Amino acid sequence: MSASAPAPAAVSASAPPVPRGEEVLTPQALAFLGELHRRFAPRRAELLELRRARRAEIARTATLDFLPDTAHIRDGDWRVADAPAALEDRRVEITGPTDRKMTINALNSGARVWLADFEDASAPTWENVVGGQLNLIDAYERRIDFTSPEGKAYALRPADELATVVVRPRGWHLDERHLTVDGEPVPGGLVDFGLYFFHNARRLLDAGQGPYFYLPKTESHLEARLWNEVFVFAQDYVGVPRGSVRATVLIETITAAYEMEEILYELRDHASGLNAGRWDYLFSIVKNFRDGGARFVLPDRNAVTMTAPFMRAYTELLVRTCHKRGAHAIGGMAAFIPSRRDPEVNRAAFEKVKADKDREAGDGFDGSWVAHPDLVPIARASFDAVLGDRPHQKDRLREDVHVTAAQLIDVASLEAKPTFEGLRNAVQVGIRYIEAWLRGHGAVAIFNLMEDAATAEISRSQIWQWVNAGVVFEEAGAAVKATPELVRQVAADELVAIRDEIGEDAFAAGRWAQAHDLLVRTALDASYVDFLTLPAYEQLEG
Repeated sequence: MSASAPAPAAVSASAPPVPRGEEVLTPQALAFLGELHRRFAPRRAELLELRRARRAEIARTATLDFLPDTAHIRDGDWRVADAPAALEDRRVEITGPTDRKMTINALNSGARVWLADFEDASAPTWENVVGGQLNLIDAYERRIDFTSPEGKAYALRPADELATVVVRPRGWHLDERHLTVDGEPVPGGLVDFGLYFFHNARRLLDAGQGPYFYLPKTESHLEARLWNEVFVFAQDYVGVPRGSVRATVLIETITAAYEMEEILYELRDHASGLNAGRWDYLFSIVKNFRDGGARFVLPDRNAVTMTAPFMRAYTELLVRTCHKRGAHAIGGMAAFIPSRRDPEVNRAAFEKVKADKDREAGDGFDGSWVAHPDLVPIARASFDAVLGDRPHQKDRLREDVHVTAAQLIDVASLEAKPTFEGLRNAVQVGIRYIEAWLRGHGAVAIFNLMEDAATAEISRSQIWQWVNAGVVFEEAGAAVKATPELVRQVAADELVAIRDEIGEDAFAAGRWAQAHDLLVRTALDASYVDFLTLPAYEQLEG
C-alpha cells in the first residue's frame, strides 16, 4: 500500500476468531469500510450532536411541530423512484436475526420479504456480525443448510419460492468495537451495510434483485440524507448503477414522524417505503418527553395499541405520506409465538393477529410484519382480501386523513393508566431479555411473544418515567407509589422467581445478576441513558 493510500478498517486484536471469517473480512472489504468511515463518520458524529440539541429543545418546550423550513418539500410535486420488481409486492414480511437456522426458515416462510436483522433482533457479538454476513452469502450461493441437535434438517426451497432479503443494519448511535479506522471504532451501521453491500450488490443485481435495506432509529431527514450519500458513494465505488439500492425507513422515533415526507424526499432515488413501528416509537416518546409532565406519562405498554388516538394519527399519516409519494406503507409487528402445548392460547392470539392485520389492510397499508412463520398465512389472508391480485394499494391516497402536530403527541387522550402489574411485567421482560442479549441472543421468546431490544427499551423507559413522574398505582383499593425502592424489590423478587423456575444450575450458568443490575441502573439512574444497548454492549462478551 502506498503512503498516500487510505488505511483500511483494522480488525481488533480482541476480536474472537469466527469460522470462515476471512471470507467476509477480505482486504478489499476492509478497504471499503475504511473509505466509508473516513467519508461519513464525521457527519454521523455531527448528527448525533444534533440529536442531543433537539432533545434539549424538546425538554424546554415540551412540544414538536412540522418543520417550517421544509414546507416547500411537503408542498412539492415529487415521487420516489418506482419499486423494483422484487419489492413490488410486500404484503407479508417476516423479521428475524441472521443465524443459520433463521436464515433458512425465513427465506422458506412464504413471506414476500425477510427483514434480515443485524439490529434489534441481533446481539452484536462478533460471531453474529460476521457469521450473519456469511449466512447471507451462503444463502445466495445456495450452499446453506442446517441440522438441529435433534437431527432435523433444514434446506432452501427453489429460488422462486424464497423471500426477498431486506437487511437492517444497526442504527447510527452504535459503534462496532472490533473494527477501527485510525484508532476510532467504525459505526456499526456502516459495518453491516458495507459488508453486505460489498459482497452481494453485484450478485443480487445479476439475480434480478438488488441490495435492499431497512434503516432503523432514524430521527431526522438529515440522517436520511447521510444514508443517501452513503448509497451514492457505495454504488459508484463498487460500480453498480445508482438507484440499485432501495431503502425502507422505520418511522420509529417521534421526531421522524414529523419529517416523513422529508425523509422520503432525501432518499427519493433509493426509497421504497416507510414502516410503522410500535415499541421503539413509544420508547422515543418517553425518551424525548420524559420531563414533560403528567400529560406524557404512558400506561402499561400492552395498553397502548395501534388504535390509540395518537398512534392512529401516526399510522394514518404514514399511509397517506407514502401513497402520496408513490412509496410502500408497511405496517407493524405481530410478535406472537405459537404455543405447541396450548391451542386455546393460539386461538385467542390468532384472532388478535387477524384483527390487527385486517385493520392495517383496511387502512391502506401495503404489507405488514410477523415474527413467526405460522403467522404468515394469517397476515397474507388479511391483505389478500383487500389486495386480491394487485401487488399493493398505493392508489388509496387517504386524502381523508388530516393529522395535526398536536395529535401526534396527544398521549393524554389515553384513558388507561399505569398499573403495578404493568411495572412487574416491565421488570420481568426487561431482565429476561437483557440476560439473553448478554449471552448473544437478540430475538427472545418471552411469555409467547418474540421480543427484541425495543422491548427492553420501552420496559426500562416506562419504569424510569413512572418513578420520576411519581405515578401512583391504584389497584384493588390500594395506592402504591412508583419509587426506586419498589422497583428494586420487584426486581429482587423476579430474580428469586427465575431461579425457582429454571433451577439453580441453569441460573448460575446464566447472566441474571448482570441483567438485573443493568435493568435497575438504566431504569433508576437520575441521568437517563439514551439507549440501553450502549451500556449493555460494554458487558457483551465476544
